[in-house]
Amino acid sequence: MIHAIFVSKKPKQAQMGIDAVKADAGKGIVGDRYYGKKGTDGPNITFIESEEIAAFNANFGQRASLSSTRRNIVTQGVRLNQLVGQEFSIGDVRFYGVELCEPCGTLGKALANDSLSSSQVVRAWARRGGLRANVLSTGILRVGMQFNLIQTAPKK
Repeated sequence: MIHAIFVSKKPKQAQMGIDAVKADAGKGIVGDRYYGKKGTDGPNITFIESEEIAAFNANFGQRASLSSTRRNIVTQGVRLNQLVGQEFSIGDVRFYGVELCEPCGTLGKALANDSLSSSQVVRAWARRGGLRANVLSTGILRVGMQFNLIQTAPKK
């Protein structure tokens, strides 16, 4: 389910938590920094598991907040890595899981501190950093909404 939703109007601006948001097909989240940007024909929304944030904090003695990874949607009870190459929906909004959202130097710097270097942060988040997806249909997303895998016919 959707545990939290975050947007940021500008790339380096702090993210703001909201209860509901509109997702536009092919453009992403209305009001987010990457909404409708050219060159983002690929993934236009990001997801991360709340369980992975909690595990990072527990394993490394950290206090990373739900918004600290700068992903748009924080999930609970959803294995995001399994959604790569899959179509899924949340309410009436359909998505396609494009690729894992692997950690970068920006995330490393954001979560680094005296006890954890930037490179250690990046290694800690490898294959745990979430999912990049395309928005396939327009609709509203709300905290508490459930994920559904869309069964597609096998390719011949």
